[in-house]
Amino acid sequence: MIQLWSWPTPNGQKVQILLEELGVPYRAMPVNILRGEQFAADFLAFSPNNKIPAIVDEDADGNGRRVTVFETGAILLYLAEKHREFIPADLGGRTEVLEWLFFQCSSLGPMLGQATHFRRYAATPVPYAVERYTAEATRLYGVLEQRLEGRSWLAGEDYSIADIASYPWIVRFRRQGQDLGAHPRLQAWVARLAARPAVLRGMDVLKDAAREVPVDAAAHATLFGRGAEA
Repeated sequence: MIQLWSWPTPNGQKVQILLEELGVPYRAMPVNILRGEQFAADFLAFSPNNKIPAIVDEDADGNGRRVTVFETGAILLYLAEKHREFIPADLGGRTEVLEWLFFQCSSLGPMLGQATHFRRYAATPVPYAVERYTAEATRLYGVLEQRLEGRSWLAGEDYSIADIASYPWIVRFRRQGQDLGAHPRLQAWVARLAARPAVLRGMDVLKDAAREVPVDAAAHATLFGRGAEA
């Protein structure tokens, strides 16, 4: 059994989608990041950067070996390689998937996250930051649009963890100041993913728990204030 410690954010949803696609038994454990549960000692024991998601695989090798993994790229790679799905076996194909997985983790996610923050959550408007990160989001959407010319998926010929990693960020395009209609190939890619039942199930994991917690002043202080203090 895999314990998934998560919250329904884009990073949490990446892993939720993959677990649903794999069809393996798992238990979703909510970590209420709006109320500071990511700073709890028991969570920090296996997620030292106080970020969700993280997993605890209670039987990694069939002999009861316990493995913990934090950081979404590492989790996606661990699960894909363990179950030999959603990542090619050949070196060239595997490398291509890793390129686009790392692109998401190092560029797409961080920049879209900053665009969302300054457009939606910043307590004080910062016009320069809004312009800077919105423009970078637009550039990255263009990279994906160009990449999808003549292909259905981001890496290789098949759906992979590269697509899974990127989807939860792109579906929030309005928060990032983007017009998905201006990127028809990317829009078609979103539709292909949205047609997969496991993707829809993965996006919905823990949503009920999140609905019960308002994004109020206390949540804002926890998300955007306590990190530096901790």
